[in-house]
Amino acid sequence: MRIAIIGGGASGLMAGGFLAELHDVVIFDSNEKVGKKIFITGKGRCNVTNNCSREEFLNNVVNGQKFMMSAINGFDCQDAMNFFEGLGLQLKTERGNRVFPASDKSSDVIKALERHAGGCDVRLNEKVLAITKNDAKFAVKTENGMYEFDRVVIATGGKSYPATGSQGDGYKFAKMFGHDVVAPKASLVPIRIKNKFCSALEGLSLKNVELKANINGKAKKLFGEMLFTGDAISGPIALSLSSYIGSAENVELSIDFKPALTQEVLEKRILRDFEDNLNKNVSYIIKGLLPNRLVDIFLSRVEIDGQMKVNSVTAFMRKNIVELLKNFPLEYNGLYPVEAGIITKGGVNLKEVNPKTMESKLVSGLYFVGEVLDVDCLTGGFNLQTAFSTAYACAKYIN
Repeated sequence: MRIAIIGGGASGLMAGGFLAELHDVVIFDSNEKVGKKIFITGKGRCNVTNNCSREEFLNNVVNGQKFMMSAINGFDCQDAMNFFEGLGLQLKTERGNRVFPASDKSSDVIKALERHAGGCDVRLNEKVLAITKNDAKFAVKTENGMYEFDRVVIATGGKSYPATGSQGDGYKFAKMFGHDVVAPKASLVPIRIKNKFCSALEGLSLKNVELKANINGKAKKLFGEMLFTGDAISGPIALSLSSYIGSAENVELSIDFKPALTQEVLEKRILRDFEDNLNKNVSYIIKGLLPNRLVDIFLSRVEIDGQMKVNSVTAFMRKNIVELLKNFPLEYNGLYPVEAGIITKGGVNLKEVNPKTMESKLVSGLYFVGEVLDVDCLTGGFNLQTAFSTAYACAKYIN
């Protein structure tokens, strides 16, 4: 059987390698090399999967949880780890069960996938322009000519990071065959903040904080690390929160700098600090609670002069300090555009794809894998695992 795979990214290479064991497989990629998006993931380190259970994986799927059940049962996170280690790639597990190559080089992940897909005919710098079907055969038109195939696998990715080749071509092909495409939106993107102090905090990383949001009346809290980037907040919990915000218009944000402490316990601690340092400046106490770059901004928000002596602070002022430490408000100013997203929210409507095989319910012999589908997950290796699991489901079925 002759099979075309459109896209030489994570899902395309994964599916291609398995399919090439039995079939004649051609991978088309418009880039000069495969795995371009893999190369930049995880800041160049590539968070290849998450060392977690199937249940934990599904808990990190924002959209498409039910759809992914069959695929993750067929090829789970442990299977992915065994797969890469079997290809000679050493792995390590870090905070949050994130799995990286031991070398910290995303290029090593790409090399492993290239070895896996070694039996495929990889056509680089060959952009697919159109796909049609006549009777039982598919005609794939590229910049170099026309090809005929028995099966076609769309593995083009979404619309995020267009410089890597993810320009939404998969949506165009899906629509050519009558598929509905859920409008692509930004996911796992920085959250823009109106507050002017944001620029003064550029590069400041906060650890073990809780980012809280009220999204159209629904509360959401995420604990971990975040980062100020000039006009936005980024880092793991901010990026994950963006997945829940989506296109919501009514969004309220705040930071709990001391999530491990209840308001009552925090108040007792600050009272004790004050009593032990009555002749010190208030700024001295706040420096023990927050990073230095945040101290003046915090005191300005709570309307207290940092040079004020602790013995002059009233109970009302102290209460305001505690309240602001637990609920430091940020003014929401929208999300970065979809092109800046780590992944894309939206894609081929899941109702039109068989979750066990990834085959189109509208066109036999047409398959969709990876980010082109309307599935998106939180950060932590879950999105790449989605690419691998859907690719495996597709390849296993065609075989």
